[in-house]
Amino acid sequence: MVATRARIAVDAMGGDHAPAEIVAGAIRAKAELDAEILLVGDPERIKAATPNLANLEDLTIVPAEGTIEMHEEPLSALRRKRKASINVSMDLVKNQEADAVVSAGHSGAAMAAALLRLGRLKGIDRPAIGAVFPTALAGKSVLILDVGANVDCRPKFLEQFAVMGTVYSKYVLGVDSPQVGLLNIGEEPSKGNEASIQAHQLLTDHPVVPFVGNAEGRDVLSGQFDVVVCDGFVGNVLLKFAEAVGESVLQILREELPRGLQGKVGTLILKDNLKRLKQRVDHAEHGGGLLLGVAGITVISHGSSQAPSIFNAIRLAKEAVDNQVLDRIQAQYHKVAMPAADGE
Repeated sequence: MVATRARIAVDAMGGDHAPAEIVAGAIRAKAELDAEILLVGDPERIKAATPNLANLEDLTIVPAEGTIEMHEEPLSALRRKRKASINVSMDLVKNQEADAVVSAGHSGAAMAAALLRLGRLKGIDRPAIGAVFPTALAGKSVLILDVGANVDCRPKFLEQFAVMGTVYSKYVLGVDSPQVGLLNIGEEPSKGNEASIQAHQLLTDHPVVPFVGNAEGRDVLSGQFDVVVCDGFVGNVLLKFAEAVGESVLQILREELPRGLQGKVGTLILKDNLKRLKQRVDHAEHGGGLLLGVAGITVISHGSSQAPSIFNAIRLAKEAVDNQVLDRIQAQYHKVAMPAADGE
């Protein structure tokens, strides 16, 4: 079977810095990644935001009308603005004209559009946004889900997140035997609220998910776990706190390292080390989160995303396409989860 290039639909109108930074990230992705990029949005605004129009020659512009604003209620806005850029982007995947969608716009609208137009994978009750974090161990990351799609979660939703996280960690992140943890306030199975206690039991009894127990907040970035499962309320707080910590560390280094002659010399000597540190802690290097559980690949990027983050979001979407993450989740989910469902 001959592999085909991934086709990524990019919502050019979504995000605080759209369309200029979105287009800039897409142009870089076209130059550095083996992928076909479809920019979805107002053609005139896209062209006006591009200093060198020659850079758009190898990109496909798909016309759309308007976008979902951050203050708008997602469902009503999606129905009212049927030609909005996020709707058109999802339709491209639905009609098999694209393989994935990247959007830095209204995250609630992106999730709702994916559910309405693409639907859920069979057997999945709720999709989850998975975000990859760096850990204290060099070269090792941790996948956390959910980081914002579901504020309240039943125990079986957390179990499904663990199944999807296990598959993604194994087949996309390349972890042979992912260690899965449940975010909680203590290591003991009896700790936490009722949903956490029930979820712990479901994961303990699960036939395939390699569950190793509860993960406390201090464990998340330790490298001890490959996948950490939680509800979207806690996960979103954790995501934004981790991003703030990374930004604070970088700012402190910028302020403190150059102080005095020794600091200036030391900064020059450590230039490559500092660059690697930035790559490990800067959330822009990770691009955003993958919406797992819907029948189409969707990457939800940060609303404040600029060109580097958009480039990495497109790279993340391409990796998900190339590694056939949807097919693997669907196949593996039924293989490992149906026995548990039969026993309910």
